[in-house]
Amino acid sequence: MSREPYAGLATTFDSVAELYERVRPGYPGQLFADLASTTGLRAGGASVLEVGTGTGQATRGLLGRGWRVVTLEPGRELATVARRVLAGHGDVEVVEAPFERWEAGGQETFDLVFAATSWHWVDPRVGYRRAAELLRPGGHLAVVATEHVSPRGGDDFFRQVQRVYDEVGMGDGQGGPKPPEAIAAPDLAAIGGSGFFAEPVVHRYVWGRDYTAEEYLALVSTYSGHIAASPRQRETLFTGIRDLIAARPSATVRKHYLNMLQIARRTG
Repeated sequence: MSREPYAGLATTFDSVAELYERVRPGYPGQLFADLASTTGLRAGGASVLEVGTGTGQATRGLLGRGWRVVTLEPGRELATVARRVLAGHGDVEVVEAPFERWEAGGQETFDLVFAATSWHWVDPRVGYRRAAELLRPGGHLAVVATEHVSPRGGDDFFRQVQRVYDEVGMGDGQGGPKPPEAIAAPDLAAIGGSGFFAEPVVHRYVWGRDYTAEEYLALVSTYSGHIAASPRQRETLFTGIRDLIAARPSATVRKHYLNMLQIARRTG
């Protein structure tokens, strides 16, 4: 996925906010336990700035630790849904603003700046400096990167379906997802080279979820490239996916995710 500011493909998610809330998966509970352990943040009192709320899939995990959260979401519809579903979950403020241009005003600095599958949309010319400015001395930046992977014994559907993507001009040329061990945490060099943070600590989580054809089509309908596809591309692609899944004995596919939690302490 390309690294670019909140623009272009990044804005497509707002058009499917309710579906995004319904079908996008959350994150493993262990991820938030490791986040707390590595940063030393205890329940209650810690303040977190989240970059890219979506509809709160990761925000719920932050609030579950008892932390106070200010979460930034540039999409109006996504922010509206997030305010609704997060109500009553804890001390949270959903702010409709992009990270690069948000003004904290007189607000105190944060203990943690956190981004879950959203940092790749942040302008790298701004992001690390901005995060450091918003953190207290000794605070942490935590970035979660998420990849679709194929572990040993993983579902062969994702290799088979590449021909359908190629047919509609949406193939990635990779022949399907990579094994998790072949994927390095993507932000380590940039975080360490920014001059604002120490060498990151990395935690990795591989997990899977089963989808029926309609569940899987609903999921990919929230992916930026699929939203931006032409109606003809979507019709051909979705028909091909539906037919492939319907022909399977289980009538389901199992998709595996790799979450990489990268945590770095602010220096200086």
